[in-house]
Amino acid sequence: MPIVPARSWGVLAVLCGAIFLEGIDVAMLNVALPSIRADLGLSTGMLSGVVSAYVLGYGGFMLLGGRAADLLGRRRMFLLWLGVFLVFSGLGGFADEGWVLLVARFVTGVAAAFMTPAGLSLITTNFPEGRQRNRALLIYAGTAAGGFALGLVIGGVLTTFGWRWVFFAPVLLSLAILLAAIPLLKEPAAARPAARGFDLAGAASVTGAMMLLVYGVVRLEHPADGWPLTVAAFAGGLALLAAFVAIERRSANPLVRLGLLRSAPLVRSNVTAALLTASFFGFQFLVTLYLQELRGWSTIQTGLALLAAAADVVLAPTLTPWLVNRYGNAKVVLGGLLSGLLAYALFLGVGLDWAYAAMLPSMLLIGLMFAFVYGPLTIVATDGIAEHEQGLAGGLINSSFQFGAALGLSIVTAVNVAALGDATTPEAGLTALRTALVVPVTATLLAAIIAAVGLRTRARTEDRVPAAI
Repeated sequence: MPIVPARSWGVLAVLCGAIFLEGIDVAMLNVALPSIRADLGLSTGMLSGVVSAYVLGYGGFMLLGGRAADLLGRRRMFLLWLGVFLVFSGLGGFADEGWVLLVARFVTGVAAAFMTPAGLSLITTNFPEGRQRNRALLIYAGTAAGGFALGLVIGGVLTTFGWRWVFFAPVLLSLAILLAAIPLLKEPAAARPAARGFDLAGAASVTGAMMLLVYGVVRLEHPADGWPLTVAAFAGGLALLAAFVAIERRSANPLVRLGLLRSAPLVRSNVTAALLTASFFGFQFLVTLYLQELRGWSTIQTGLALLAAAADVVLAPTLTPWLVNRYGNAKVVLGGLLSGLLAYALFLGVGLDWAYAAMLPSMLLIGLMFAFVYGPLTIVATDGIAEHEQGLAGGLINSSFQFGAALGLSIVTAVNVAALGDATTPEAGLTALRTALVVPVTATLLAAIIAAVGLRTRARTEDRVPAAI
């Protein structure tokens, strides 16, 4: 096994700090939304837009961000967009009107879309393929999930001092990461291909397609609210996606080499990634609704209740590497998905008088799911990919995670609203919540089926390394 230089572990620490920053940034804002609304007098539509603006920027520019890292330099893109993230997070903290928050969150999302795949590809190019890279990616993945879980608690604490600290805290963390990254991050000149033409038409079409598709998904939260616009968003997104494929087939320097998408493990890992985050973010929304609106728990109590799901922070860098080395990615992913399926199924019996002890098994099983699935999926999605396409591969898997999160949140919201109707009693709310819980159960079941198919395929193709999902 090759020895990894100490500098590489320092690079990993910096990049883990960045992905942790992204996780807590999103989670803290979700907790602070009621306080922001009360202080600035925002309408429901504007408040929803503050969340959607980040999703649009992130999901819309992720593929472009991944390819830009490959072509323009991973270190350069990471540092530049980390600086943009810092500035616009600060702008959000000074906002006195809703439109300022919208702009700040959209640009912050764009910054994350460029920064995240650059950071992931810096890991895959700093660690040799095999056990060392796998361990690094599992640590990275555990840190990402832990950031979101811890952000719920941190956001609840900061909001008690004022919602603006939810924006200012990431500024301080960004600055610390930036100061550490400048001397640590290095990129050999050979790490990116020779300068050539940039596929502007492909970049414009795929970015427009992703933004329209994400916008359509966000609108699904309220299906009766202007459905023609929702249909038009999806139709426009699919049309631009078709145009993108046609452009890439003819381009001398394509933004995305379409042959990359013919890899069955890559496709399966990306679909599974979308279903994973769809299930979790949908479940997290429903649990928050249950604890705060039906049970009257505070934001801090809710965050602490969900903290058990962050067990992957410990398991991902310790237990998961051993399991992956012993059993392979496919079996570990399948086991994790089955843990999640059991977690969501157990919560279907939730009642208005449940003690936290009754919820704890589901939270712990979700922690197992993330520890066993998130990291191994990232390994499969980037393993065997040429070094000059690592940024693109990182952009693809992160796009899948982001798109799945938006889709899961929108569908459970739509199902919950439809099931509740005009009823206002706690019993009706509980019934609607149970109905919506079918969504994460179904998403996880589909993901487990895909993982099982991948495992069966691997059994017939023994020479595939690492294990296909």
